[in-house]
Amino acid sequence: MELLRPLSDADYPGRTVAYTGTAGSTSTWNPGPEGVVVWSTTPCYVAVGVDVTATTASTPIPAYTPIPFYLEPGSGAPWRVSAIRVSDDGAVYCKPINIR
Repeated sequence: MELLRPLSDADYPGRTVAYTGTAGSTSTWNPGPEGVVVWSTTPCYVAVGVDVTATTASTPIPAYTPIPFYLEPGSGAPWRVSAIRVSDDGAVYCKPINIR
């Protein structure tokens, strides 16, 4: 397993957002991180990127399991994380990271 390096809390703070049958989206972060670690309180579908909104076609993740997502470099635009429930409402937690 590769070690992940959390980024400065001042520049890239962790964020939380609630989701229901309607997607919840974090506020945005500036470009720069290589990825983001995402975990949730209930199983959910997650989308990561510029102007994303999660749907039931997005990537499913299990509850209470941190999952690292890679961020596509080069857009130069602020990005966010969005989540929508599988069956139960919950909250998604996110922290930008670098790989090395």
